[in-house]
Amino acid sequence: MKNIIVISGGANGLGLELVKILIAKNYLVCNIDKDEIASKKLEKEYGSNYISFCGDISNEDFVISVVNKINKLGKVVALINNAGSPVFKMPTEYTAEDVDLCFEGLKGMIYLSTNVLKNMEKSGGKIINIMSSAALRGNKQESVYCATKWGERGYTESLKSCYNGTKVQIYGIYPGGINTNFYKNSRDYVSSEKQATFMPAKDLAEIIYENIFNDKKLIVEDIIINRIKF
Repeated sequence: MKNIIVISGGANGLGLELVKILIAKNYLVCNIDKDEIASKKLEKEYGSNYISFCGDISNEDFVISVVNKINKLGKVVALINNAGSPVFKMPTEYTAEDVDLCFEGLKGMIYLSTNVLKNMEKSGGKIINIMSSAALRGNKQESVYCATKWGERGYTESLKSCYNGTKVQIYGIYPGGINTNFYKNSRDYVSSEKQATFMPAKDLAEIIYENIFNDKKLIVEDIIINRIKF
């Protein structure tokens, strides 16, 4: 029975590049994603190495049901909290719908981690929280988005404190801008030309994997990754 890695938002962008690496390394990848079309396409491509669960990670009942199903498949050795949706607007332009969308990633991180940790506390494993450089500073037109990322950072730091000295390892990943469709609904803020200068998702995924999934008796708890600017 293969070791399982659970990832949220693994059907596109950085998540997809991580999925490709993990499958190549012979893990069984369970992706939890809203994008049913892309997820089902990956199931056809990767067969028994990939299983998709389509739904909203900010729905606690859905998360509990999915994690219970995954636990029956084998041992979960890692959870990668990657999913999130941005809304980039001036502070006075945010609506309640925008706020709810931004907070989906934070809620999902908490719900997924809570339920995966129930078994992982006994057997050990890795919780990898992929956030953003927006968790490290305040950015123009990102007030609510930054609020959720700072919340994710606080949650990550609390997990580190709780599981220090145990078999559970907690990682915080803080990448800068990534060249993906993440900004497709925010062209007034991030143009296609600006996006093209951001980090390649494939390169970023490789750096994350190399630092976390190795046999060294060391842990890189926090990874801040930015592109080189000439």
